Amino acid sequence: MNISYNWLKEYVDFDLTPDEVAAALTSIGLETGGVEEVQTIKGGLEGLVIGEVLTCIEHPNSDHLHITTVNLGDGEPTQIVCGASNVAAGQKVVVATLGAKLYDGDDSFTIKKSKIRGVESIGMICAEDEIGIGTSHEGIIVLPADAIAGTLAKDYYNIKSDYVLEVDITPNRADACSHYGVARDLYAYLLQNGYKTSLSRPSVDAFAIENHDLDIQVTVENSEACPRYAGVSVKGVTVKESPAWLQDKLRIIGIRPINNVVDITNYIVHAFGQPLHCFDAAKVKGSSVVVKTMPEGTSFVTLDGVERKLADRDLMICNKEEAMCIAGVFGGLDSGSTETTTDVFLESAYFHPTWVRKTARRHGLNTDASFRFERGIDPNATLYCLKLAALMVKELAGGTVSCDIKDVCSAPADNFIVGITYEKVNTLIGKTIPVETIKSIVASLEMNITAEATEGLTLAVPPYRVDVQRDVDVIEDILRIYGYNNVEIPNTLKSSLTTKGAADKSNKLQNLVSEQLVGCGFNEILNNSLTRAAYYDGLETYPSANLVMLMNPLSADLNCMRQTLLFGGLESIAHNANRRSADLKFFEFGNCYYFNADKKNPEKVLAAYNEDYHLGLWISGKKVSNSWAHTDEDSSVYELKAYVENVLQRLGLDLQNLVIGNLTDDIFAAALSVHTKGGKRLAAFGVVTKKLLKAFDIDNEVYYADLNWKELMKAIKSVKVSYQELSKFPAVKRDLALLIDRNIQFAEIDKIAHETEKKLLRDVSLFDVYEGKNLESGKKSYAVSFLLQDETQTLNEKTIDKVMSKLVKNLEDKLGAKLR
Repeated sequence: MNISYNWLKEYVDFDLTPDEVAAALTSIGLETGGVEEVQTIKGGLEGLVIGEVLTCIEHPNSDHLHITTVNLGDGEPTQIVCGASNVAAGQKVVVATLGAKLYDGDDSFTIKKSKIRGVESIGMICAEDEIGIGTSHEGIIVLPADAIAGTLAKDYYNIKSDYVLEVDITPNRADACSHYGVARDLYAYLLQNGYKTSLSRPSVDAFAIENHDLDIQVTVENSEACPRYAGVSVKGVTVKESPAWLQDKLRIIGIRPINNVVDITNYIVHAFGQPLHCFDAAKVKGSSVVVKTMPEGTSFVTLDGVERKLADRDLMICNKEEAMCIAGVFGGLDSGSTETTTDVFLESAYFHPTWVRKTARRHGLNTDASFRFERGIDPNATLYCLKLAALMVKELAGGTVSCDIKDVCSAPADNFIVGITYEKVNTLIGKTIPVETIKSIVASLEMNITAEATEGLTLAVPPYRVDVQRDVDVIEDILRIYGYNNVEIPNTLKSSLTTKGAADKSNKLQNLVSEQLVGCGFNEILNNSLTRAAYYDGLETYPSANLVMLMNPLSADLNCMRQTLLFGGLESIAHNANRRSADLKFFEFGNCYYFNADKKNPEKVLAAYNEDYHLGLWISGKKVSNSWAHTDEDSSVYELKAYVENVLQRLGLDLQNLVIGNLTDDIFAAALSVHTKGGKRLAAFGVVTKKLLKAFDIDNEVYYADLNWKELMKAIKSVKVSYQELSKFPAVKRDLALLIDRNIQFAEIDKIAHETEKKLLRDVSLFDVYEGKNLESGKKSYAVSFLLQDETQTLNEKTIDKVMSKLVKNLEDKLGAKLR
């Protein structure tokens, strides 16, 4: 929210610089992101002075130019060539001197010494539009005779710089959504820090009912949605352009001026946080305002020209015949004041925050009014702001207050009664704060002390502080005004955040694995947990029946929670491939969500829902391309397998204690799964089916791995990392060429080998596969390497032969293998 420094000074007295104000507000919880200097006239009229035209003669080489000499107050006449038809000797004018910069929108030009038709010109006599104080270009500005030559134009026009403070308002601080709200907090800060200051706002004592010529009745049919509604009429107004001071105020904070009546309502909402609406009284049919809901499906055209279908929970401001405005959200197309308006009805109300928020979301509207009503405005400020608006309309637009204030209030807003104890204040803050300081702070925040005891205070908190209804809320306010930096941290204080649990271990390992994958050339992606339900149509692995559907989705593309990370990764691959970046390695950590109708339990609403954390890996395109040192090489599922195994090993899992087997489902064309010996699936990886790739318009093969991080964390819960000295004795490698059945996988050979020799066998690897000529039908040849090593001595041939013989025999017995 933009806060004007000069506007703020109208309510609270201080001499802090803009940067000091920003620091003060940040220290009390109103974080100020930036301070920007703003000028009401671009350039601030720098380099412009008031001059007196001493002489004026016609230019010898032009029929419209004049040669003038001008007194700029420096003792020497300055020659300026001027093309304005109204220039004459004796005039007081505005002169742009050498070096002055003039602006035309975003463009600018600098005044330089020049020759015009052969005559030297040192400066420029200006028109209104050339310096930004008006729009006229009919001639130069002619000032009153009492203007003094040599006066700086910025002083003559009283041009002052302002500063805009960008204050980030948190959702709980509805009371600070205005200049006066920020001023209240700044006032409390100044008092606490020893500054002499005062807080004030404009008086409305001059408000008076002048006649009853325009009596408009108010009826509130839904007091739940509208606890308070007030209004008053002003007759005989003239809608026109606002005065410069009001336009400048609004422009500085980024609001476009419209007309004097509308600008008044915008001024008050940003000054005091009370949204107002100004109706053209001639359009209030039946001279009656009715606050009610309309039937479901009623059509209503809003101020932006969009026809909307109303819900039966949308509160509307109506006349006797039709709706005029969506209460607290947006006006109707034909309800506001225009240049033809002569009589107005001013509305100031308090609408229930929940009703406004739901209506605004239903219609996708977010306005200054809804922003404030949703958070909760001051219900006791409605009458003050209504009176102030009426007085400003009289001042800026004329007219008379022509009916009594109609104030329909179902129940006055009471103060929140909150009790605090000094012991709890000091315990929560961590420092003993003097009682008088506590009392001073709460008083400066307009919290009245209704009762006082030795152990604490009873406070009446004003209703505009919707975020302060408990003792801890009051203590938070005390601390922020007292100053967080004024609370010292004792040396003996021990942080409660030092305990490390499963979540800490998981986060640490995520970082470890992420670094490993990035080092292997992967890029991390982050996709939306919301996805398209259509992706799951017809799938058996991830059935549509198990989707967690959204009740009110933003669109058909974001109407459910994802069951798998796969589709988000495919979207990312398609996006990059379509932009000529098809060689990809992605990984993502994220939650997946499941619904099981069989587990529905009326007493336990969440029983049917489950959430798992997963790690997804995607590889597509070429492993190596355009390299001088290596021929182009396509990525493969075996490359992905290596990455998966490396992740498992990095987490501390022993691959020999895992079960790897074939996986058949409708996600993969070919795949393997990794389970614990207890049957828990840790990972699955393989080649994504052509059908899925076609749906995403992906031409290259995609290899995908899904690792269930939650199960991985359980699997390594009891794993202990141990270290041992590297063996001093050499390893020995022996190779076997085995003729086996085509359906036998290498994993079976690996398993049997490790079961046969547990002490000396270190590794088993496959380095060649052959099928075809000179082999029996249904057979294939595996070339397998066995690595043997003894930690205590050098292996001799006798021991090696014994181990290899045992390996060959077991492979022959269990797999029917033959040596080639």
